[in-house]
Amino acid sequence: MDFPVASVIKDRYDRLPRQMKVAARWLVDHPTEVALLSMREQARRARVPPTTLSRLAKRLGFDGFEKLKEVFADSVRGGPESFVGREEELLARRENEGDGVLIGNTVKVLHGHLSQFAQPSTIAVLSAAADLMVEARRIFCIGVRSSFPVAYLMHYVGSLLGSPTILIHGIEGTANDALRSIGFRDILIAVTVCPYSRYTMQVAEFAVSRGAKLVAVTDSELSPIAKLSDVVISVPTETPSIFYTMTPAFAAVECLVELIASRRGSCALQALAANEAHLAEFDTHVLPTPRKRK
Repeated sequence: MDFPVASVIKDRYDRLPRQMKVAARWLVDHPTEVALLSMREQARRARVPPTTLSRLAKRLGFDGFEKLKEVFADSVRGGPESFVGREEELLARRENEGDGVLIGNTVKVLHGHLSQFAQPSTIAVLSAAADLMVEARRIFCIGVRSSFPVAYLMHYVGSLLGSPTILIHGIEGTANDALRSIGFRDILIAVTVCPYSRYTMQVAEFAVSRGAKLVAVTDSELSPIAKLSDVVISVPTETPSIFYTMTPAFAAVECLVELIASRRGSCALQALAANEAHLAEFDTHVLPTPRKRK
């Protein structure tokens, strides 16, 4: 969600003290929760003292945190319908009462994360990224650790559609070899979430220095890679579990390849047909045997 206060926070973010940066990210990444939850509960979730939220509000020009909260509440009320009526869900903090509750809570959170991709603002971001990627000479893909499968999905499905994708990976330090020729008219799609990969940041900085455009799939508009990027696709990672989720990142890439396929049209269909023929030549897949009619 983007509105005047969020823009002010983003503009001042680099000049904030470390603890205030943590609080500022919470505000920008969780506008609905800011509007609904108490300051103490928000401080607990953001893992900062409540006084940090108070000091941040004053630094932004408000008399106190409640005044800042009112601005967020007004923005949420004027936002998309998907935010309306979610107060009960957002405030519910039941203790786990068995496997069903644990799974149910996780599915509810994932449903909320995925619903953002149907919002006009997110659709516009994905469309902008797809436009850049369709026009690109080559699409370089990078992600490490838990982000690697997402980057690989972009590379693999993109290649099936006939897009010139290159996966940055390698053994014995050869990953950087793929970057020798990156430059103007190329795109780097970089996937990284907190804790952010130092290597991914280095690759992103190198690509941008060579004139390539950067599409970041990351968990916050205030993540380190966001400031380098031409397009930032935000993918929330929080779950009730101790583990973070990459499901929204996968969804973002699946939406991207769908948009790319629609833009490539018949070229994408021809590439898919050629790939299927190639796989069939090697008898790659076990196909179901037609059942004989009695």
